[in-house]
Amino acid sequence: MLKHLTIGNYALIDSLSITFDNGFSVITGETGAGKSILLGALEFVLGERVDTNIMLDDTKKCTVEASFVIDNDRFKSFFVENDLDLDEELILRRELSPTKKSRAFINDTPVTIQQLKELGNQLVDIHSQHDSLLLTNADFQLKIVDDAADNASLLIDYQKVYNSFVALRNELKRLREMAQKNVAENDFLAFQLDELVKADLQDGEYEEVGQKLELLENAEEVKTLLAQSLSSLNDSEYSILNQLNDLKSSVDRLKRYLPQAEQYLERIDSTKIELKDIAQDLDNLQDSTQFDADSLNDIQERYDLIQCLMMKHHVSDYAELLKIREELQQKVGAFANIDEEIAKKEQELKKCEKELTKLADNLSDKRRKVKVSFEKSVTEILRQLKMPHAVFEIEISEFSNISDFSSSGRNKIRFLFSANKGIAPDDMSRVASGGELSRLMLAIKAVAAGSNYIPTLIFDEIDTGVSGEVAAKLGDIMHKMGESLQIISITHLPQIASKAKSHFFVYKDEDNEKTRSCIRQLSHEERVTEIAKMLSNDKITPEAIRAAEVILS
Repeated sequence: MLKHLTIGNYALIDSLSITFDNGFSVITGETGAGKSILLGALEFVLGERVDTNIMLDDTKKCTVEASFVIDNDRFKSFFVENDLDLDEELILRRELSPTKKSRAFINDTPVTIQQLKELGNQLVDIHSQHDSLLLTNADFQLKIVDDAADNASLLIDYQKVYNSFVALRNELKRLREMAQKNVAENDFLAFQLDELVKADLQDGEYEEVGQKLELLENAEEVKTLLAQSLSSLNDSEYSILNQLNDLKSSVDRLKRYLPQAEQYLERIDSTKIELKDIAQDLDNLQDSTQFDADSLNDIQERYDLIQCLMMKHHVSDYAELLKIREELQQKVGAFANIDEEIAKKEQELKKCEKELTKLADNLSDKRRKVKVSFEKSVTEILRQLKMPHAVFEIEISEFSNISDFSSSGRNKIRFLFSANKGIAPDDMSRVASGGELSRLMLAIKAVAAGSNYIPTLIFDEIDTGVSGEVAAKLGDIMHKMGESLQIISITHLPQIASKAKSHFFVYKDEDNEKTRSCIRQLSHEERVTEIAKMLSNDKITPEAIRAAEVILS
């Protein structure tokens, strides 16, 4: 339940702190005093979108913090899934900086606004008078029935299988379309693959072939350069090696006069050895290099084939050509096994359909079991609210074809209603007035409260348009609902305010500079005065005081 709410720099609220109790509480105050602002602040901390121009002082940060006492087992899965710490007290906080940057926290851990809203939706249900229109929404009607039937965990299991069913059905459709329409395309892909396979392309081959081709095309120049190099080193009277021999002889005689010249002899010998090795390598290279015309033709043909394939597949890089070959192998291989794959998917889908149907039947059975008791309970409350001839029915139809199943099962839910004697129940969007929808919504939520589907329920002036004995009955119903969950009602009716366990009063505080909204919890004496004002249109008379004391007793 909501335990504490702290608001700072929000709209007309400078600084405000409220502690709530369990059971039934009311909030009253003059029109425009700030009751809707209070509710807006709560929606802000629960993750709803708000106008960013909400700060009383736009140079300061706006902060709203709400603390809750929760059932840890009920909320454990959310905290585990979102990697958050779970404590006995849950604290939500949301901030808006002067630069309009919003930040959200759960137990002091930063979270996204979406995470904050997801948790907020499980903590508090805020119902305004306009929300009664939700009763005409098919999804809302189904949710009400599922809450009453305690279908939450079963729905999760069903939706997992349903998602698998949809994925399998789409994949099977894709495979069948491929089998029917892509025969011609596969023939073309197979032809392309065959061409590349016959080419027997090897890793790094293109660069190697290119180098060989360049060598053969410049054979005469290569031969000449090799011959010149060998001649320079070894094959002429003035070759480098012969000159080194002369050099060594000269230095050998020189050492008699310059002993330090001895070291040059070793260096000359090293140079001779290195040059002889080079000469030998060049000689071997000259003998081993093939320059015949047949080799040139073969290499030229291979190079042209590779270039032709690269142009054909619109690639400029040889590695890309090899990648295309690999992709074609996968595509052609997949198509070759498509019949086998279709058969496999058909078996998987058949198994999934069986499991889905079983879960859908379980959901349908639970909905039908709760139907009669839910209808009866709602109708009883409507009669208490001065609708003696009201009839409320839940129509549950079933889809027989599994292709018509939805993410919520095989059922279509429709709420039917009649307020008048002798008139058959019909779709409430056609037969219920605004006031009737409000009372019907209260009756439905009162019955749903028994399932404790959300721990805190807030009514924002749901009593609009009612008075007298009906208003008193509304107060009794809310008081009864407060036995199983926390109820907070914003009201203008003394009949409802008098039924509450706690009474909060919203008022404006004005000074020379600003107007601010404030709230305080009323003592018993203050409640008598406030309810007397509500009974006598703000004129406190002795009769009004006595009447207030009577309805509070």
